Amino acid sequence: MKREAIFTDRELDVMHVLWDRKSGTVGEVQEQLDDPLAYTTVLTVLRTLEDKGFVGHTSEGRAYRYFPVVDRSTAQRSHLDHLVRKLFSGSPSALVDRVVELPGFGPEEARRVRDVLEARLNGES
Repeated sequence: MKREAIFTDRELDVMHVLWDRKSGTVGEVQEQLDDPLAYTTVLTVLRTLEDKGFVGHTSEGRAYRYFPVVDRSTAQRSHLDHLVRKLFSGSPSALVDRVVELPGFGPEEARRVRDVLEARLNGES
């Protein structure tokens, strides 16, 4: 069975840096994080992500350059599938019911969702 790409908040912060930059050393990742974290904390997060199979590394002199093994789209789908299963009893429509109540979900977002749904109903992907 394939492992779900579910991340803690801190892991997700590090993954966003790697997805945006394509790769990074511990120091480079540390510099890009919004929350100041100790070098050793960033290193621990990267090692944990690597142990989970979500990040790889190559040697670069005395440092390692880390890179994402799981792409952003796969992680989004995995998190969303997990959310629907665990919080919405497996019902995507129950999720949509809550999404339309979110602040910022105005007419433009509604039109975009309608267009996506219409394309899906018409057999388009």
